[in-house]
Amino acid sequence: MLASITPLGERGRRRRWGRTTTAFALASAAGGALLGATAGAVGVLAHALVHPSAALLLTAACVCAASALADALRRPLPGPRRQVDENWLVRYRGWVYGAGFGFQLGLGVITIVTISAVYAVLLAAVMTGSPAGGALIGLAFGLVRGATILGAARIRHPEQLLRVDATLRRWDRPSRRLAIAAEVALALVLLTLVIAP
Repeated sequence: MLASITPLGERGRRRRWGRTTTAFALASAAGGALLGATAGAVGVLAHALVHPSAALLLTAACVCAASALADALRRPLPGPRRQVDENWLVRYRGWVYGAGFGFQLGLGVITIVTISAVYAVLLAAVMTGSPAGGALIGLAFGLVRGATILGAARIRHPEQLLRVDATLRRWDRPSRRLAIAAEVALALVLLTLVIAP
C-alpha cells in the first residue's frame, strides 16, 4: 500500500497526494479508536467476570510472552489472509480509497496481521476495562499506523520508490526486534505486578 499511495502514484492517477494521505491518516486513527473502544467494552465485561487482579494480569503476561515468541519464530499469525483491494485505486477518488485503506489499516485485524504486537494492542485495550481508555490506546495505534504513509512523502520518481523499498527491507529486522523487546518487557512488567504484594 505504501508503494501505491505516493506523490508519484497520485500524480499518475491525477489525484492529490495531500488529500489522499490526510483521508488515510484520519481514517486510520478512527479505525484504531473504534477497535480500541470495542476492545475496551469487552474489557468491561472481562473485569465484571474476573476481578482485574492476578488472573487478568497473568493472562496478559502470557499473551505478551506468546506474542514475542511467535514474532521471534516468524510463525504465521491467526487472522484474515486478505489485503486491501488495490482496484480501489482506479475505481474511486483519492480521498475515498485513502480513507478506505486507512480505516482498514487502523482496525488492524481485518487484513493480514504480520506481527502479533497488533494483538497486544487489543489486549491492552481490553485491560483498560473502559471503552474510553481502549479508544485512547486504539487512537494511538491508528495514528502510528496511519503515519507510515509519510515514508512515501518524497517519492517523485520511480528510482526513489526503489530506494524506499530497500530502506523498508533494511528496517524489517530491527523493527521486529524492537517489537519483540517491547512485548517481552510488557510481559515482565505484568508478571511483576502479579508477584508484587
